[in-house]
Amino acid sequence: MRLFRIGDKVISREKLAEEIAAILEDRESGATQLEVALAHGVQRSFVSWLETLGEVRRGPKVGLVAFPVANADEVRAIAEAKALDYVLVFSQRERASLEGGDASEVFNRTLETLATLRDLDVLVLLASDWRIRTIEKVLGREVVGIPLGHTPLREDVAVDIGELSEILEAVTASPKRPKAQPKAGDAAAAVLRKAAGAARAGAKGWTTSKK
Repeated sequence: MRLFRIGDKVISREKLAEEIAAILEDRESGATQLEVALAHGVQRSFVSWLETLGEVRRGPKVGLVAFPVANADEVRAIAEAKALDYVLVFSQRERASLEGGDASEVFNRTLETLATLRDLDVLVLLASDWRIRTIEKVLGREVVGIPLGHTPLREDVAVDIGELSEILEAVTASPKRPKAQPKAGDAAAAVLRKAAGAARAGAKGWTTSKK
């Protein structure tokens, strides 16, 4: 336990971290700043200050699903840097391991994943063409599909990190809300569809891995 002595007080870093986590968890669950402040014995302005201090981005709820990807670690890293709300990226080897598990467990995990995806405003999906069309039908919301190849796709594809970064930058941007409020993700999705068209036309960087 890391302790700090400040005058006649001894401060625990772990206790402080736990309290801050509890405050943020309550806010994430839907409690107002005032409700959280009363529950934790702090000022509402302190709750607001915490949110401002830790803020990494504003905008719609954005998720990224990509498979099978050769440079999965790089893709996960860029997704983390963009502070996405949900990330599911795996290689063909990792995918085969998941598919080879217990059937009921795979089914339950699939349902849980779909439930999570339905809560997003925009999903960026890097997968085979058939899977993109299927997910679009299932979710019935903003799905920006970047085809990695034709189904069945059983070889890893190397993702162009620079292009993916530009795509995620566009989709995570806070939408401007002038007179009417557009649905979250509409403007960004339009940018991404343009990028998807480039990928279908054979954009550089989205290549089958030789590994």
